[in-house]
Amino acid sequence: MRSTRIARGLTAAAAAAALCASATATATAATSRPATDRSLPSGSHFYVDLDSKAAHQAVTDLKAHDLVGAAAMSKLASWPIAQWFNGTAKPADTTAAMKRLQQKAALQHQTPVTVAYNVPGRDCSQYSAGGAATSQEYAAWVDALAKGIGSNRTVVVLEPDGLALSPTYCGGTAQQQSDRLAEIRAAAQRLEKESGPVVYLDAGHSGWQSTGTQAQLLIDGGIAHARGFFVNVSNYQTDADSIRYGTQIAKCVWYLGHTAGATADDCANQYWPAADADAWYASHVPAKAELPHFVVDSSRNGKGAWDAPAGTYSDAETWCNPPGRGLGTRPTADTRNALLDAYLWIKVPGESDGSCTRGTAGPVDPEYGIVDPVAGGWWPAQVHGLAANASPALTFNPHLIG
Repeated sequence: MRSTRIARGLTAAAAAAALCASATATATAATSRPATDRSLPSGSHFYVDLDSKAAHQAVTDLKAHDLVGAAAMSKLASWPIAQWFNGTAKPADTTAAMKRLQQKAALQHQTPVTVAYNVPGRDCSQYSAGGAATSQEYAAWVDALAKGIGSNRTVVVLEPDGLALSPTYCGGTAQQQSDRLAEIRAAAQRLEKESGPVVYLDAGHSGWQSTGTQAQLLIDGGIAHARGFFVNVSNYQTDADSIRYGTQIAKCVWYLGHTAGATADDCANQYWPAADADAWYASHVPAKAELPHFVVDSSRNGKGAWDAPAGTYSDAETWCNPPGRGLGTRPTADTRNALLDAYLWIKVPGESDGSCTRGTAGPVDPEYGIVDPVAGGWWPAQVHGLAANASPALTFNPHLIG
């Protein structure tokens, strides 16, 4: 009887969350605004998909009498997670899909967070390989996305890994690199023509490209046509490291753009002693300089990055389904940081990074003893682990359930 009451309670809670979404969501963030306003207000509430994979997992768990799992997944399903657009539809269908998302978000008085992930040669043809066949096809797809957004305020995370993992960093040619920068820059320019998109470009993560290298990539990739940049998408670096890295990048972008003869190597980077780097920026970037803003993906960084056992693997692939990770800071635009626009859950918790083999012959992932799901494949065991290891502990979204 006790299990039955708990199950009924979980079902009621999930139903209440869905039914109350539009009634209780705060409408402080208007869905449209003047063309000159590219901000992301601190009172923004982001779109919650009431038919998400986490919501379906909650039902599956409940049917399996896994009440702990069902409760965790119900909580996860109450939080906003980015909606990915990956180029699998024709342009007209892409526009229609984006318009449907806008309609749902408007009913709930929420701001959509979207990911544009279709640049030619994405992911250096690795686990998430794919993308448009040509620059022209990509431009038509971006145009379709932009038309679907129109004047509705929408966060656009433009091409994760599109700059940090651009062709020059994975054996590509100079022409391929030039094409990639032109593709990202043109996409930002097209989205800028609409009044709704709040666009952020790729800045990798704090354990990767140096600050100066990444800042130059952003300049070449068109940050002048965007609100700013994103860090840590689909990665696990801590909030503190991500914010420090993002702040350095923002200042280095300003420095490179305002200092004659400056080069990327001039900027202090995340690998310098912290005090030395702070002193360098204090002496080279005015305190009142107008800097680009950024957002942090905190969807899986609650436990920070994974330190693989020393000497265990020839390539530990620490970025690929690392064990023991957890959900991080809840999505919010109320960051109390002038440059940090939002913490967002951009990577969908529970979707695999790929079939990792960690330098072994495979196909089994030696950390799990199984073949990992393909990139983007749903992994119930992983999502339950992320929820159990969440830091802070996972709760229901108060803005959704009142």
